[in-house]
Amino acid sequence: MDNANSSTQEDHPLLANLGPGLIAGAADDDPSGIGTYSQIGAQFGYSMAWTMVMALPLLISIQSICARIGATTGRGIAHNLRRHYSPVLLRTMVTLLVVANVINLGADLGAMAAALALLLPGPVHLFVVLFGLASILAEVLVSYERYASILKWTTLSLFSYIAVVLVADVNWADAVRGLTVPTFALDNDHTMALVAIFGTTISPYLFFWQSGQEVEERKRRHAKPLCITPREAGPELRRIRNDTLFGMGFSNITAMSIMMATAATLHANGMTDIQSAQQAASALRPIAGEFAFALFALGIIGTGLLAVPVLAGSAAYAVSETFKWTEGLDRKPREAKAFYAVIALATLGGVALNFTGIDPMRALYWSAVINGLLAPPLMIVTMMIARNPRIMGRLTIPGSLAIGGWLSTAVMSGVALLFLFG
Repeated sequence: MDNANSSTQEDHPLLANLGPGLIAGAADDDPSGIGTYSQIGAQFGYSMAWTMVMALPLLISIQSICARIGATTGRGIAHNLRRHYSPVLLRTMVTLLVVANVINLGADLGAMAAALALLLPGPVHLFVVLFGLASILAEVLVSYERYASILKWTTLSLFSYIAVVLVADVNWADAVRGLTVPTFALDNDHTMALVAIFGTTISPYLFFWQSGQEVEERKRRHAKPLCITPREAGPELRRIRNDTLFGMGFSNITAMSIMMATAATLHANGMTDIQSAQQAASALRPIAGEFAFALFALGIIGTGLLAVPVLAGSAAYAVSETFKWTEGLDRKPREAKAFYAVIALATLGGVALNFTGIDPMRALYWSAVINGLLAPPLMIVTMMIARNPRIMGRLTIPGSLAIGGWLSTAVMSGVALLFLFG
């Protein structure tokens, strides 16, 4: 991206105080995630909504820790892994991340194209190519500040799902009960639903993205890492906390809204087998009307426009930090050729998956398997980095945040074991 000394597009005052946390949270509700939340709502109604309440503090904890690592050390997750831990561990994790991200990119681009075809009939494969090329060009050619601002405004697309809830006939007594009273059966359907929810909500690519973006933000402001200027840490760590709280809270409310909308419409009408986000949108049409259908479909496209660059960008950060390449969205393309090449190749890999004939749901299954294997060891190492004074200086994470981070790690380890052996 071409660097810009000042933004040509001013953020709204509220958005100006938000950044990596807001974008990471919104990207968590990508089209693949929308498909998962739609399936849970259609299959179980409101009864699994409590899982989102449980997941929220875990998500906030681990994302806050990743953000603090970036701001404190001035380096991303992969860079810190390379400097302080085994090269084999680093390259294994980055390889798994890239493979999972490319699969996710393919699924998201396919879902966006299918959603657009619902609204504007046309060739789905052409739409896939256009979305992929548009994303690459935006990340490479648009200045960092303008692009960050565009991503922030794109998060507003998530309000479409809150609007769907408002027009759906939600049974609020059942919805509140589903949010506050945990219900669970020890059977395969409930176990896999639990795995899907946590695996979708707490995603490794968001760790790399938010950490990398905090590094970018400090460079943009010409600020040194907090470990060098610990006296500046108070306001900055409060900003990170508030940004992450808002971003992950927004993401969580959106996921709940998708569950409730599909519970109130699809589940209530006996439609319990939903395999994708675009299928959920189509199923809403005869039940909830054209307006709800259009909002749901537009939301898929909007969240995809946000998630695709985050998926490609997180892969580029991880690979570039692994091989000591110049990296950063604030760099000009000629200054960070390899970084932008990874963005382009990852996105084009996602485009290509849509032309292979591979079953997209099967591809997502394997993406979930890879993320399930990647998350626990990556979270363990992340916690070790965050608690290591040799790396974090005087700004190791406090005990309360460490408890949240280790609890999140334990839950994701349990989810991985359920996925593999349940």
